[in-house]
Amino acid sequence: MPSHPLMRHRRALMATSVGNLLEQYDNLIYAYSATTLAALFFPGSRGTAGVLSTFAVFAVGFFARPLGTVVFGHIGDRFGRRPALFISVVVMGAATALIGCLPTHETAGNWAPAMLVLLRLVQGFALAGEWAGSAAMLVEYAPEGRRGVFGSFNQVSTAAGFLLAAAVVAVNEAVFPDDAMLSFGWRVPFLLGAVTAVAAAFLRLGLEETPAFVEQESGTAQRLNPLRSAFTHQKFAMLRGFGFTVGWTVAYFFFLTYLPTYLRTDAGVPAGVVNASSLAGIGVLTVSIFLFGLWSDRIGRKKLLLAGSGGFVLLSYPVMALFSTGSTAAVYGGQILIALVLGCFSGPGPAALAELFPTTVRYSALGIGYNFGVMAFGGTAAFIASAITAATGSGPAVAILPTAAALITFLTVCAMPESYRSPLR
Repeated sequence: MPSHPLMRHRRALMATSVGNLLEQYDNLIYAYSATTLAALFFPGSRGTAGVLSTFAVFAVGFFARPLGTVVFGHIGDRFGRRPALFISVVVMGAATALIGCLPTHETAGNWAPAMLVLLRLVQGFALAGEWAGSAAMLVEYAPEGRRGVFGSFNQVSTAAGFLLAAAVVAVNEAVFPDDAMLSFGWRVPFLLGAVTAVAAAFLRLGLEETPAFVEQESGTAQRLNPLRSAFTHQKFAMLRGFGFTVGWTVAYFFFLTYLPTYLRTDAGVPAGVVNASSLAGIGVLTVSIFLFGLWSDRIGRKKLLLAGSGGFVLLSYPVMALFSTGSTAAVYGGQILIALVLGCFSGPGPAALAELFPTTVRYSALGIGYNFGVMAFGGTAAFIASAITAATGSGPAVAILPTAAALITFLTVCAMPESYRSPLR
């Protein structure tokens, strides 16, 4: 087990980031497989109705997040970040692999979508513990003056999880013909969840607790119930965390999960162009998150957070109008522009959110603010967007969703103090 501080920092950075990447992959292959899953599990619903049903099941997973937040937050604040993150990644991998083993509607009838819903609930439960725990651990492990760049790896790995999921699904679609995809090929990305779980669990086995948690545990203060303490002393901070998350989560799940389906089904963009442009955009996002996180340690979090949330207020409609043209150049240009704006917020985002809360309740309170925001707005973003498009028949009209959500976050950030130079509580 590494004992030198630099080695501990690197081990924590790798184990936490790679575990989060693989868990995000497990969650997102469902969204990138939406059109295939619609045909297999909701065959009676044609076209838009089938996609709506599939995205509704995707949203269901997010409704298990409050329970996951309570359970993993308690474990993480009371017994340590490490056991909570280890359990989370194992549960997530098992649920993903089981989705790959499900019978389809053709063989199991209505039991098939029912089992799919159940496993999405398990995935949502596990993911609630992952995001908050990885953000807390990265920021608590960061050397002085580097919380922004260390915290950014929470989002670098999240974006990389999107990238990995999109890449695996794209390769899978290229390898398997249509008939083979519907009979077996669709299962392959989900079955890989077993591999990702083993890899992530192995990385986290030897991980040490964060210095901030160890220092807290060595103190003489009475240990309180983390959840009760969070609601007693951190109500306003958690409410701020909720508002902080609204625009952020809508941007992620609108532009990175709904958009590929919209481009295919509504804008008439060829699947190859959609897959390639998505990969290009997510690649730019992954790199830009790191750079903006690094920058936030030098100029502060707030300027970048305002630029990112304000960017979505101003640009969501023009970008959707650009996408609706179906032009290949417009699709690539729009994807890259969105990636840069999202990276501007996501780079400093984890550190800024973690800095709102003290170590004693950080896992619980951060998780409550973040996961309730994701449950309410992130998980439902693709479903609501699909419904708006179906109701209005207008692609650009759907931009009202990310615009309104970003405005909430912009106003929340305006009221937040700058925290990049303040000591971690």
